[in-house]
Amino acid sequence: MNSATDADRLARYDHFVAGIRAELADTRARLAEFRAEGKVKTATYQQLFANRMTLEGIERRLRDAGL
Repeated sequence: MNSATDADRLARYDHFVAGIRAELADTRARLAEFRAEGKVKTATYQQLFANRMTLEGIERRLRDAGL
């Protein structure tokens, strides 16, 4: 049985949601830098792009759930 209180669990969840949104913002900024430098065909850009898609999917589901 989990001994965490509801408040503890909510705080951890809020931290998770904030982390997802911060990582998404950072990923978008890094992608913009790569585009500005004309580096859209690099492996790193492609990895960031895939990561952005994943994070946007998670963020969309959080938003749809009202979080």
